[in-house]
Amino acid sequence: MAEIGRINKLTIKTKLDYGALLDGGESGDILLPKKYVPEKCQPGDEVEVFVYVDREEHLQATTQKPYATVGQFAKLRVVSNSSAGTYLDWGVQKDLLIPMREQHVKMEKGKSYVVFVFLDKKSNRIAASSKLDKFLGLQSPDYDVGEEVDLVIYDKTDLGYKAIVNNAHWGMVYKNEVFQKLYIGQQLKGYIKTIREDLKIDISLQQSGYQRIDNTSQSILKTIKDLGGSIAITDKSPPEDIYSLLGVSKKTFKKAIGTLYKKRLITIENNGIKLGQVSSI
Repeated sequence: MAEIGRINKLTIKTKLDYGALLDGGESGDILLPKKYVPEKCQPGDEVEVFVYVDREEHLQATTQKPYATVGQFAKLRVVSNSSAGTYLDWGVQKDLLIPMREQHVKMEKGKSYVVFVFLDKKSNRIAASSKLDKFLGLQSPDYDVGEEVDLVIYDKTDLGYKAIVNNAHWGMVYKNEVFQKLYIGQQLKGYIKTIREDLKIDISLQQSGYQRIDNTSQSILKTIKDLGGSIAITDKSPPEDIYSLLGVSKKTFKKAIGTLYKKRLITIENNGIKLGQVSSI
């Protein structure tokens, strides 16, 4: 059975002058318009398509890939407004509707907003919502500390950046732990730092633990060597300078150079760090 609002792998049943009929199983035949039919394909071949409901309420397929499928969040741009709601560009020919009742704020043409893509079970149509609270935190978070997760940055506050974690939960990245440019709608990896008693999640953008320090130590040694054997960075340097040169937080940097210093791989001076006599990297 074909899944509406998702990417499907379907078999070509018949080629027609105006396209191809795909085998949708219990969903029946699904039309793939001629302009999307791959060249030299034959009945029996499998094609990867996105399935949606057209204006006549028929299932249709396209080889265009949307910026987000059902169950995902994404930052999408408004292309038009109407009495029915707002239409968003989401990467396929048919624009995505966000009904008036699903808009957290009035949406303006040309601006972009983080939305959730869902399937309206009553109409079988794909729609969007900017009322993100309805779709997050529906289940208790079940993550391990240090676990890698997918993030979507959706808001900036005085504390830092709010993020959607694994399309399921709210998370927070605190501003004093951010050493890179972040923007609304950005998708990136993060790591579980803490799950608080109120079930809110604190997120780090860098791995923690000894394995991370080991990797960082090797990277720092290589950077020092590549720069002629010394760098003008110490544990007194601003966090932004450390991240700009080495791509790590000040906390991670201090742990790493502590490890290197104990192994006599570096020497620490007032104005920087130099390779130690025993460093062989």
